Amino acid sequence: MTKKEKLVMTYLCNKCQKKKTYLISPQEITSALAKKYVLSIAEIDEIMGSLSNQNYIDFVVSDDKNGYCYCVTLKKCGQSYITDTKNQKKTLGILVLRSIFLATVSFVFGIILKAIFKS
Repeated sequence: MTKKEKLVMTYLCNKCQKKKTYLISPQEITSALAKKYVLSIAEIDEIMGSLSNQNYIDFVVSDDKNGYCYCVTLKKCGQSYITDTKNQKKTLGILVLRSIFLATVSFVFGIILKAIFKS
């Protein structure tokens, strides 16, 4: 997933909680993500199609008096997206800390071995 797709998916997960269907306009998504990225309506359409192909969401384009909206429903993968992301970050943090710990232990062990065999 690209950064833009991740941001849109996070926004959709926060907006569409549980198994309900929500109406979300592309302008709403654009304005919510305007702090980090400037997205056009065409990019939003591409991202929504990509997320649908990856089985995160199910959406239908619906006409509205102000243009069109998306009727968005989160699929099983989409509902667990935020939890999965947090677990990946936690696992990565543990892996980094473990690597630092093992490098430190290896360094100290090397110093001790040098001191023993030098004399």
